[in-house]
Amino acid sequence: MRLVKVGLASVNTTVGAFGANVDRALNLAKAMSDEHVTVAVFPEQLVGGYPSEDLIQWHTFVERQWVELERFAKTTAASAVVHVLGVAVSHKGLRYNCAAVVAGGRILGLVPKEKLPTYGIFYEGRTFSRGYPGMNEQLEPPNRHGADTVPLGDQLFAFDFGTLGVEVCEDLWSADGPMRRRAYAGAELIVNVSSSPFRIGVEGTRRELVATRASDHQCTLAYANQVGSQDGLIFDGGGFLNQNGRPALEAVRFREGFSSAVVDLERTARLRTENTTWRMDQEAWATSQPPVPVRVIGDFKTKRETLHYPAPPNRSFFLPSGTPQRSAREALCEDLLDALSLGIGDYFEKNRVFTKIGIALSGGRDSTLTLLIAHRYAQRARPDDPGSLIQTFYMPTRFSSDATRRAAEVTARELGVGFAVVSIDDAFEREMEAAKQMLGPGVELTGITKQNIQARLRAQRMWNWANTSNGLFLQTGNMSEKAVGYTTIGGDLMGALAVISNLPKTLVVYLLEYLQEKHRYEGIGLVTAKPAGPELQPNQVGEEELMPFVVLDACFYLFAGEKLSPSELLSALVPMFPERGAAALKGDVEKFVRLFTQSIYKWVQSPLSLHVGNLDLDRERALQLPVVTKIEW
Repeated sequence: MRLVKVGLASVNTTVGAFGANVDRALNLAKAMSDEHVTVAVFPEQLVGGYPSEDLIQWHTFVERQWVELERFAKTTAASAVVHVLGVAVSHKGLRYNCAAVVAGGRILGLVPKEKLPTYGIFYEGRTFSRGYPGMNEQLEPPNRHGADTVPLGDQLFAFDFGTLGVEVCEDLWSADGPMRRRAYAGAELIVNVSSSPFRIGVEGTRRELVATRASDHQCTLAYANQVGSQDGLIFDGGGFLNQNGRPALEAVRFREGFSSAVVDLERTARLRTENTTWRMDQEAWATSQPPVPVRVIGDFKTKRETLHYPAPPNRSFFLPSGTPQRSAREALCEDLLDALSLGIGDYFEKNRVFTKIGIALSGGRDSTLTLLIAHRYAQRARPDDPGSLIQTFYMPTRFSSDATRRAAEVTARELGVGFAVVSIDDAFEREMEAAKQMLGPGVELTGITKQNIQARLRAQRMWNWANTSNGLFLQTGNMSEKAVGYTTIGGDLMGALAVISNLPKTLVVYLLEYLQEKHRYEGIGLVTAKPAGPELQPNQVGEEELMPFVVLDACFYLFAGEKLSPSELLSALVPMFPERGAAALKGDVEKFVRLFTQSIYKWVQSPLSLHVGNLDLDRERALQLPVVTKIEW
């Protein structure tokens, strides 16, 4: 047997907090050393935080990371653990996103990321240079002329337990990534340091990907992911350890910490000898490609005497573990709620300017869900009194109903959060008169203007409250209504952080139904009993003014996500919604496309939003569309 204990660490970093980031990693490194971990895997860009975006262009931002990397090495010098962690370095005027191998107080080598994603939410090709096969450089530490250099490039590391290969995040996601040649060159344990943002369904994709790569390349593969939120991106943490296609460990997500498991690398070596296809592929590669250099680390010894062969919890190698599995519904809802509450919490805490969270609670679906997500964070941050962290305001006008007021009041009471009723009706009257004076004699306000005045008054009052109380004003709008401009600039579109602006309305309702089933809140029942509408004029119903939300969400997905033309969109919708009829659906498609393209100018004025899917309306993250455009195409 050749037993190795692998630790997967999820660290909640902040961009630019070099010392604090490394301190967090050192705490976990100490804990892993105490538990006799052999190889400790940390996230991508651990030292500087991820994503650093254009900060990487400041040379001091890069150089300072080396100081902290050396501090990590020095502090862990007495440990018998091999550490792999992410860092940015500068070499010959270029910036590289690297995995650093640290052991025995030394930085043994740096392996640059080769696949630089520049799509969706990623912009790495803008700022980093890529590593490449055969790269063999020597990095001179910054401001340390004449000091010992550090190998930088395509390399492997031979320790007393076996041969280690390292890579960074996106390298795993390409079938033509560096893992293939490094496995063929002898790497038995390959670790991937990652900062992969949460998206709906991504956990299953990662699990399958790790298993596929470990099986294809007949290696033991360790994957560790960053946890926390940074500028709207949410990282769910966790990680996987998979040996030649067989799962060995799945780390806990949505919390900082580490998980570990023991594997026998002799099993990986044996399976390679048994797999004739892999052997033939390796032989073909070895006869046609230059070898990947292997650095022999002979003067560093790990301590593995206390490790035991990995036995299943139920002591049977043939029976299932019996671990209960979550339903698809529970997995989707809990992951989303965990992600969004983490997004609120990290934005609230890392900015260090907020003392309270504020929500304009209308008694409708969107603001209720936003409150429930904020309360989920507050339960973790202040378990003894979560309600003390949140203040809600119900701001009625003559159009507000008793039903929504009661729904808001009951929900706030059930959660134990602050609740205040502050009417804006008198101010609404004054603002209408002021607007008429500005327009001049004989000009009447439009109905839309009257609606928008109410929304803007509510936003203005929330901002005034936030200014004085250092409050985090949460914007509560959903993606469906934002997509078609069913929102007010300077009004309900405003806030400091948009919590559910990347959730379609149908998903908002789905989450509320799930929370109602789980917690039996009376308030949710009162909220959903009334048709959704903004109550800015009498008897206002959103689906009557727009279209059924299930149709709207289908239009959004197929047009904005799948890039169907309007005619293709219609042909897809007719069999989906036969009860609505082709004529009505044709009108829905025409209305959606017109409203969608006309509303782009609104999106760019909306606040920072939490990103939870591959498609959203944050212009800097996913769907990048010109503001000024025509739809003749």
